[in-house]
Amino acid sequence: MNSSTASRRRNLALAAALAGALTLTACGSGSDAGSDAKDKGGEKAGAQTRVVKTAMGDVKVPAEPKRVVVLDTAELDSVITLGVKPVGATRTDTASGFPAHLPAGTVEGVKIVGEMPEPNLETIAALKPDLILTNKVRHADKYEQLKAIAATVMTESTGLPWKENFLVHADALNKKDEAQKAIDGYKKQTAAVTEALGGKEKAAATKVNLVRFVEGADIRIYGKENYLGTLFSDVGLGRPAITDKAEDGFMLNVSPEKIDLADTDVIFHSTIGDPKKAKATQVLGGPLWKNMDAVKKGRAFQIKDELWIQGIGYTAAGKILVEMQNALTK
Repeated sequence: MNSSTASRRRNLALAAALAGALTLTACGSGSDAGSDAKDKGGEKAGAQTRVVKTAMGDVKVPAEPKRVVVLDTAELDSVITLGVKPVGATRTDTASGFPAHLPAGTVEGVKIVGEMPEPNLETIAALKPDLILTNKVRHADKYEQLKAIAATVMTESTGLPWKENFLVHADALNKKDEAQKAIDGYKKQTAAVTEALGGKEKAAATKVNLVRFVEGADIRIYGKENYLGTLFSDVGLGRPAITDKAEDGFMLNVSPEKIDLADTDVIFHSTIGDPKKAKATQVLGGPLWKNMDAVKKGRAFQIKDELWIQGIGYTAAGKILVEMQNALTK
């Protein structure tokens, strides 16, 4: 078989899968189905869809989604937090393919639908989802293909607006009550961490930095405009002046020779990829790092990149806050 014939067959298979998904969507998503009787809220009692405001405009979603596919870690954290087990999710760089911080059993049996940057559309369509959750940063270029499979709810981005995104996910899943419980629990936990640190004034007087060693890239000092920046802020921790130099408030790239710019009261650091190729081995064993005040005082803590950087959600936040409190109260 030549390559052009194989390509045509793959395209035909994908088209068939998408057509099947569209047929299922057409059969089960009509907003005029059922009784015309009004319930107390003024909506049709038999309505099968609701409208959710998304980054791509208003989207009709099933009133009670049953088969959900998520394509990024924040969306996965959201559905697990809200008590929903997805039928499919993209792979993360872990042994199981899913973040290890998620509660036992919550992702058992969930189908991996490819790598996060390039999800497998055929695999997604074969799962016959009725809702897909993702964001424009990751998959804006695939929106038309995804919405041909199932109602697709996209947020604008990920990371910094994680709280707002969570509310969009909760709306799409019709889980607003569960969302409020998660939000209330988070507020209670952050307040408890602040109290454990000695109160607001002492927390604010403790300046923390986040350093990430990345294979194939410069070392990153994270600013305030990101997921962990919001957690530090919610606990009331201080941030050093170097964080104000982060590009767009997100991060500042530095070479190993400039790692001492990260010095402050407390440093949390993580590594993604091969530690040698990420320069972590070189830097952490070098004199500049060892002579930093935070390091000499035993206030530099290695953290799990998979949880602290990639988690992005209320379930991840709960675990991070426990680790944060344990480190800062040593």
